[in-house]
Amino acid sequence: MSSYHHGNLRAALVETAVELARTQGPAGVALREVARRTGVSHNAAYRHFADRDDLLREVADVGMHELGATMSARIKRVRAKDPRQRAVRRLRAVGTAYVEYALAEPGLFSVSFARASFDRLMGPYELLSGALDECAETGFLTATKREGAELVCWSAVHGFAMLHSSGPLAETPSRARDADLARLLDRIEDALRG
Repeated sequence: MSSYHHGNLRAALVETAVELARTQGPAGVALREVARRTGVSHNAAYRHFADRDDLLREVADVGMHELGATMSARIKRVRAKDPRQRAVRRLRAVGTAYVEYALAEPGLFSVSFARASFDRLMGPYELLSGALDECAETGFLTATKREGAELVCWSAVHGFAMLHSSGPLAETPSRARDADLARLLDRIEDALRG
């Protein structure tokens, strides 16, 4: 084992844990293995994290931050001039980015949701909520349909993401998966339309 020669051990341990999560999912993140790969004793790792769950919460935060960044980038690419059309396209961008991230990072995505409390979901949740508010402001979505719409939208895209990232539809060709996602987003749009 090499000795640790970096500046911030906590950050290095989180970085190593994130890489393990990316490649092996939640089961691959063990405090002893993270310490070994970082080049320190497991006792040194325990000075920064009370236990494995403590470390996994930090890894989940990284995943949530990345998910939020992916969603924000997709939202920014929407260029429609009509406010109502722009609002609907931004809502679709949120759903598309969510699935895109889940498929690109299945291990980290899995850790993020296995260890996330609601307050840790706030970045991505606020982006969804903002897109729904914009749909309501433009009249696409009525006040009645706006209430609780986050849960409907989130449940649909999360279920789709799980089915396609680590579930029985994981082997679906990307072209068919993308067409299925477009249909799912169409159905959500139809259900929300005022």
